[in-house]
Amino acid sequence: MTAAPAPEAVDETEAEAGTGAAGSEARAAADGRRAPLILRNRAFAAVWLGQVLTQAAVRMFQVGVSWWIVAYAVREAPGLASGLFMAACTLPAVALAPVVAGAVARFAHRSVLRTAAGLAGAASCVLALWAYGGGLPVAAVYAAALALATCQAFFDPCLTTSVPELVDDADIETATGFELSTQSLAGLGGALLGALTVDRAGVAGLAVGCAAAYLGAAVLVASARFRTAATSTTTPSAPSDPSDPSDPSAAVPQRRTLRRILGELPYVRRILICFTAANLFTTAVFVVIPLYTRSVLQGGGGTVALLEASLGAGALVGAFTGTRVPGRPTVAGAYCLGLMALALALPGLVTHRLAVAGCLAVAGWCAGAVSVRFVALFQRLVPTADKPGFFAVMQAVLGASLPVASLLFGSAGDFLSPQTLCLVQGLGLVPAACALALLGSRTPEPPAADAAADPGAGPVGGQR
Repeated sequence: MTAAPAPEAVDETEAEAGTGAAGSEARAAADGRRAPLILRNRAFAAVWLGQVLTQAAVRMFQVGVSWWIVAYAVREAPGLASGLFMAACTLPAVALAPVVAGAVARFAHRSVLRTAAGLAGAASCVLALWAYGGGLPVAAVYAAALALATCQAFFDPCLTTSVPELVDDADIETATGFELSTQSLAGLGGALLGALTVDRAGVAGLAVGCAAAYLGAAVLVASARFRTAATSTTTPSAPSDPSDPSDPSAAVPQRRTLRRILGELPYVRRILICFTAANLFTTAVFVVIPLYTRSVLQGGGGTVALLEASLGAGALVGAFTGTRVPGRPTVAGAYCLGLMALALALPGLVTHRLAVAGCLAVAGWCAGAVSVRFVALFQRLVPTADKPGFFAVMQAVLGASLPVASLLFGSAGDFLSPQTLCLVQGLGLVPAACALALLGSRTPEPPAADAAADPGAGPVGGQR
């Protein structure tokens, strides 16, 4: 920052130190000794907790309803029914990518986040009332899943885009680690509560818990103060003349299409293709776990909770330790995918409950570590003006395989054993890991990638 913004727009972390690059680095070093980011930046902490609540709610809903379908609601073809449900949970992020990108670019980010959380809370309240009234059809649960997933499709990319409005540049990678750990925390909390809540309180109790989480998130986001685009970068010392073509601020950048954004980032595009292929097999775990619990482990909601919590706990540790994995992002990502392939395949050979939980914990760690490395890389490679569109299209590209994976593995679960599905998952990840390794060996990584991966380089050096 090169000039002091208006007092009412200054974030608390900005007001504690001077401006300029040297002041930013000194402030980051002092803050790193003083307290973690979420303790010294209350605005980011509030929004981050809001994301924890929303993703925990949607994960609790997914785990709980998947178990409800397999164990209680559907007797014939439960695998297909569960796959259809998971497809409904993932379809909005893919289908609405252009709409999400436009909304995130056009409207204030706090308004988008608050509205998405509030509408999801309202949808959960409607489902809870219907369930308490009795006679809840499976189709109504599918419709609720679509509504909640639609709200989350707006919330997640909007929060990722908002990170520079909440933290200083030196804290971007740290904030990214916290943001990505949200999914891990959500997987852990949602996994523990989802299936157990359904066993004890049914879908009605599940919907009440989701409503409370979403409405709490809306309140947290509304209480946070976001920096404006001007105050988060540079504030001009004098009004600019829009008629002066030599004035850079007079030019109004045109929003580029999503296809053009990816077309001008070939390195990033190839990485996204690799992970889209990998997601076809990794995300199938959410369909396989209920089927594996019921058919192989002969367990109930507590067993589902254990397996889902192991996956979430591993991802949580991976999100906070991923930046310490040595090597360039593509090389580290290839090794992590290879280890994840082994961890997902082993339950097809070893069926002891604790062994399966350990394998899922390792798989979760790999997923968390890979995510934090590559999202931090994208934060620095993608131009600021393109970030709303890019993160929406990233969610769409990575999510494009989720409905397909849910339907394929769900319907296959009615004919193949869960152990076979585990082996297919592991084998399917091997080509993606090899492709990512070849990408790292044949394509020279841009300087920003090295800065993001090297703890001593770039503006984030030492902020791990």
